[in-house]
Amino acid sequence: MFAWSRFAAVVVKEFVQVRRDRLTFAMMIGMPVMQLVLFGFAINMDPKSLPMAVVAAESSPFSRSLVRSLEASGYFRVVAQPATAAGAEALMAEGDVQFVLHVPADFSRKIARGERPVVLVEADASDPAATGNALSAIQALNYSALDRDLAGPLAGLRSPAPAFELRVHRRYNPEGITAYNIVPGLMGVVLTMTMIMMTALAMTRERERGTMENLLATPVRPFEVMAGKIVPYILIGYVQVVVILVASQLLFRVPMVGSLALLSSILVLFIAANLAVGFTFSTLARNQLQAMQMTFFFFLPSMLLSGFMFPFRGMPGWAQAIGEVLPLTHFLRIVRGIMLKGNQWDDIALEVAALAAFLLAAGAVAMARYRETLD
Repeated sequence: MFAWSRFAAVVVKEFVQVRRDRLTFAMMIGMPVMQLVLFGFAINMDPKSLPMAVVAAESSPFSRSLVRSLEASGYFRVVAQPATAAGAEALMAEGDVQFVLHVPADFSRKIARGERPVVLVEADASDPAATGNALSAIQALNYSALDRDLAGPLAGLRSPAPAFELRVHRRYNPEGITAYNIVPGLMGVVLTMTMIMMTALAMTRERERGTMENLLATPVRPFEVMAGKIVPYILIGYVQVVVILVASQLLFRVPMVGSLALLSSILVLFIAANLAVGFTFSTLARNQLQAMQMTFFFFLPSMLLSGFMFPFRGMPGWAQAIGEVLPLTHFLRIVRGIMLKGNQWDDIALEVAALAAFLLAAGAVAMARYRETLD
């Protein structure tokens, strides 16, 4: 027969066990809190104040009014005014600006004559979600941007037609195909999840099965253990990358504009950084369940704050600061830059340096946490 006393004893026993497992209890509380904060405050599908560069061949009241109208829309923030189009091209290739506004030399003269000068706006469309709303807002600006200037003697220039023609060029992804943005990003997401999980579980599994005692009894040094655990998974990571690249070409037709050799060399750094995180988790976890929990606790903010699912520039400052610490953020910029923009080493040097710094920090923590004894 069912006995309430025995049932109550089992319930009390489970609560006592949960209380003793502090890490699992912290994950149970921390995971929903983190999700609420990230989804409630950090995620924004309508990014504002996107960086823009202005290449103005003339400085006139009309050109200044146009720039002010763009900034007044809330979607654009002028951060640079390069002298040449080549300088603006470099800023966009490196990801420093999202848009480039080109004002022609005869802009004000053609406005005064009643002609319709052409104004070019270039948009970095490698992430269609980040530029979609801004490009929609810019379409109506040519009707109202110069209303205050076309007054008095120039009031006769007003007409139902816009005062100038606005042409938008979507760079790197003209058709706005989502797969061009998602598929390269999946390479980093898959590597982040699998590399950390496999390394953390492998070390923890040895500790649970008792084989760690045999390893610690050998003259193997801590760095040798970590390197020996990491190298095999680097090769496994390359197998995953090959599968994703082949699928991206055969199924989704994602272009590879840049150097495959450059991407392959940087992959070693990114995979090693994630493996170092997994090794660190294995030194903290006491069982495979805790290792799995730590993996997902790291993976969730990596996926949400890196710019993979949501526009990075749409997040608040504190969320962007956290995202800059994560290796996936920098790898996404690298892989999308190489595949879609054709970036070279100079364009991605800072992102590579950030990955190297993260690898050194994670490796140092893993080495410090590693114990040569089971005590």
